[in-house]
Amino acid sequence: MPLDFTAIDFETANGSPASACSVGLAKVRDGQVVDRIGWHIRPPSGHDHFAEWNVRIHGITPEMVLDAPGWVDQLADLQQYIDGDMLVAHNAGFDMGVMRSACIATGLAVPSYTYVCSLQVARRTYHLDSYRLPVVAMAAGFEDFPHHDAVADAEACATIMIHAADRHGAIDLPELAELAGVRIAATIPPAAAAAS
Repeated sequence: MPLDFTAIDFETANGSPASACSVGLAKVRDGQVVDRIGWHIRPPSGHDHFAEWNVRIHGITPEMVLDAPGWVDQLADLQQYIDGDMLVAHNAGFDMGVMRSACIATGLAVPSYTYVCSLQVARRTYHLDSYRLPVVAMAAGFEDFPHHDAVADAEACATIMIHAADRHGAIDLPELAELAGVRIAATIPPAAAAAS
């Protein structure tokens, strides 16, 4: 199995994990970033307040998402792009939590994906003073990108995993997870999926 996966990054409007206002995705095929895409999202009603702190971090304002599709309208596009891939995110618990919370807030079923956290892999691969995305990305040779731009962050995350796989001599994500000693997690635990 080759090193194929989709890296994902969300930005949120406020402290609510359901308040997705931007998503970035980077597609990896055979250990190479072959495509990247991203778009704004109008956060779900009740989760659509833009906190000053968040705006200062990512620069996305309420005006920028006024005409953007909402979560209900764009989840199918997101799933189509992922196309059944294993997902990767830096601090994946946050990004998978955004997906889960946005689905719950809009009454949609939470999609079932397996994923690996590049932050966990980085801690088992590099010896750094910080494991923040820009620092790890620099260690992987991906420098000077606009941090908190969701597409750039997704590509940085993808590059980290490609570089880490090379350092560990892993041919695919399951082998990288095993060699790095991190677990492959699921958005819906297998037991819960079987019960539904």
